[in-house]
Amino acid sequence: MAAEALKELGDHIKGALSADVFATSITHGQLVVTAKRESILRVMAFLRDDSKCRFAVLVDLCGVDYPDRAERFEVVYHLLSLALNQRIRVKVTADEETPVPSVTGLWSAAGWFEREAWDLFGIYFSDHPDLRRLLTDYGFEGHPLRKDFPLTGYVELRYDEEQKRVVYEKVKLKQEFRSFDFLSPWEGMNEILPGDEKARGQTP
Repeated sequence: MAAEALKELGDHIKGALSADVFATSITHGQLVVTAKRESILRVMAFLRDDSKCRFAVLVDLCGVDYPDRAERFEVVYHLLSLALNQRIRVKVTADEETPVPSVTGLWSAAGWFEREAWDLFGIYFSDHPDLRRLLTDYGFEGHPLRKDFPLTGYVELRYDEEQKRVVYEKVKLKQEFRSFDFLSPWEGMNEILPGDEKARGQTP
């Protein structure tokens, strides 16, 4: 019965927004709407205000990175209808340069979510009232949740006792962790480290 209700809702949305929605599907018991990026404000306003939808609560907004795609990012919105006891997921795609329209005019709570997506993924939201970093430092370089971001980062932060201030330094490694080839200086270590003798099958 729940699947049938979700299918009816999906058909209703697809019929009303045929020019703005690519597809609707049911995944893991939840309705998923894939919308055009430039139409996201119209789609979200419809989902909030239509009498058969009434998704008044923006629960979450997050980014996903698929580096092999032409438009590598997905922006995923999770909405809740308290009146209908239903949830819905809306997706749009974006690349590193094309902005996604901000939905802060529909839900003020989106301001924090969009700042987080900008900070961690580098997804730009047009018409956002205050799009700046949220979780990383002001001098941070790059966007740490991108799949191609190095695990070590680009710079490290430390307090310099001589200068009496916090300084940034470039991270210098002999090899990146993401492309580790196991040919490290620790290969071929034959000495027994303290405590290792207990793991060599010795019995009391």
